[in-house]
Amino acid sequence: MLLSNLIHPEISAICAAAGHHSTILIADGNYPALNKRGPNAKLVSLNLSPGLVSCDQVLKALLSAIPVEAAMTMQTETDGPYALDGDPPVWEEYRQSFKDAGSSVELQPLEKWSFYDHVITDDHVLTIQTGDQQRYANLLLTLGVRMDG
Repeated sequence: MLLSNLIHPEISAICAAAGHHSTILIADGNYPALNKRGPNAKLVSLNLSPGLVSCDQVLKALLSAIPVEAAMTMQTETDGPYALDGDPPVWEEYRQSFKDAGSSVELQPLEKWSFYDHVITDDHVLTIQTGDQQRYANLLLTLGVRMDG
């Protein structure tokens, strides 16, 4: 029996096999998860229905099990149909989840095409597709190292 909040067998196995600098994408429900992933990445679909599960729920479970040294988001657009004035509300949820986990990781927004380029690398080991419908909820995590002592 696992002690962390992450109990999904496949996600746990991939996290256990991943090492420093591996990346995990928590993808929102609109992310093109089938074709925008690295050549070594597994796709785990947790998109039960719109809104379930959320990216932040996945983040909290992952933070209970793995060290994260960096977190990249997809930068918001300032004009067009997906434009926002300021940060999307989901980013504040992420900041709070990192804080609650005792992490000092800061969100690093990347322009959309640069974000895709960071995902589709050999280091990308896992995409977790959620049903999250919030705009700009995609989150690319870089694994850190375990520091025991």
